[in-house]
Amino acid sequence: MVKQISSTQNKEVKHLLQLQEKSRLRRKEGVFMVEGQREIELALKGEFELKAIYFCPDSISFEKIQEFTSDEFQVTEISSEVYEKLAYRSSTEGVLAIFKTKENNLRSIKFETKNPLILVAEAPEKPGNIGAILRTADAAKVDAVFIANPKTDLYNPNIIRSSVGCVFTNQIATGSTSEIIDFLKENNISIYAAALQASKPYHNIDFTKSAAIVVGTEATGLSEEWRENSTQNIIIPMSGEIDSMNVSVAAGILIFEAKRQRGF
Repeated sequence: MVKQISSTQNKEVKHLLQLQEKSRLRRKEGVFMVEGQREIELALKGEFELKAIYFCPDSISFEKIQEFTSDEFQVTEISSEVYEKLAYRSSTEGVLAIFKTKENNLRSIKFETKNPLILVAEAPEKPGNIGAILRTADAAKVDAVFIANPKTDLYNPNIIRSSVGCVFTNQIATGSTSEIIDFLKENNISIYAAALQASKPYHNIDFTKSAAIVVGTEATGLSEEWRENSTQNIIIPMSGEIDSMNVSVAAGILIFEAKRQRGF
């Protein structure tokens, strides 16, 4: 049976809005919202469990929705007013979905190669930067992305939107800096920390063996713990007046140099 919701004052609509806005509620219920057909398809491809779909018939047909349907989740038809209330973007094809979260812990990480390439970001705060980092990681097809000391949950709608669904295409784990350093050492993965102190130019480093490239925030850089435990600190030489750049840009430069050395 297809439910119908036409009022923006409906209790379920209010609950969905809270789910988008409150990370505490997402963690408590273990679910999150995705908008847009492309993002939904990427989440399904990433083996996220689909719980419910909400669609606006003014924008997408029920027949199209049936491509996603099974007996295990609810399909709800919503009015254009409800859709506009819930959607962040107007160009997401009139469809929203609820998925079950994953734990994203280090124990879940599986490497398919003998020499994995990992991108680590410590304490990124801005969803836009996190999304850009995940897009870079997807483009380079790194083996995993680790978020150390995360400041927001991965299922923040702004991260999903800014990553264009790449939060679903990457193998991602979160943990403390200490936990991630221990994991890397236990798996014999060299640590290359982007830092000004005792550093070498990144293009002089051999990234062809197991490697983790670690970037910090523009404001504070990496914590001392990373600098103390790195195999080698690395730097991107710059010719201008400043000594830092956007974290997602720096990550892209470093990751694609590693991919170049590996022959892509």
